[in-house]
Amino acid sequence: MSAEIMTRTATADSAEPVTAPALPADDRAGDGYDWMDTLEGTAWSVLPNWGSEGWDAGSWPYIIFAVARMRDVSGELFGYGTCVEGDNATHWFRSQERCFEAITAEVFFHWASGQSHGPDHLPTTAAELPDRDRKPYPGWTA
Repeated sequence: MSAEIMTRTATADSAEPVTAPALPADDRAGDGYDWMDTLEGTAWSVLPNWGSEGWDAGSWPYIIFAVARMRDVSGELFGYGTCVEGDNATHWFRSQERCFEAITAEVFFHWASGQSHGPDHLPTTAAELPDRDRKPYPGWTA
């Protein structure tokens, strides 16, 4: 089991300071599959799919999405993080809806740029995606 490292950050939606689990660091000794193994025993889970049809949320082993959910004294926190070719980024939200919007925007970027497989007929912006494609794949569990 990995040791959970906590970090001070601010939520992206409410800008409040929080202490939340950090994404494990990429040790650069392996690839993205090795990095996914570092999530074991932490608050983080790999997010492989997004939207109604379970399109790719990233492009393993180069683009990997992870999600976490926790509770602090003020309520629930929803996080997502990415490991893109070894560079990690983490985002925390008070609102699950805002977290899903942010994930949708980032996943859409990778679909639109051809970096991962998404819907065949993408709209111009992520905001124009139908509601069914702006949330986790229904078959996914974490």
